Amino acid sequence: MRLIINDQPMEFEAPLTVSQLLTAIERSTVGTALAINQVIIPRHQWDSHHLNDQDNILLFQAIAGG
Repeated sequence: MRLIINDQPMEFEAPLTVSQLLTAIERSTVGTALAINQVIIPRHQWDSHHLNDQDNILLFQAIAGG
């Protein structure tokens, strides 16, 4: 399965959930937010949301401010 993560193509074995992806790329979940195909995926869905071939994923650090 081919995914685009922050504009970088990467290959993974399917099936893959968001949580499994973050583990595979060694990305901490603390402060992490993500969008798949320009849709924010809430953290409570990360264990159940399956990724699809050619998904475009944007990972970013959530920042609190005021």
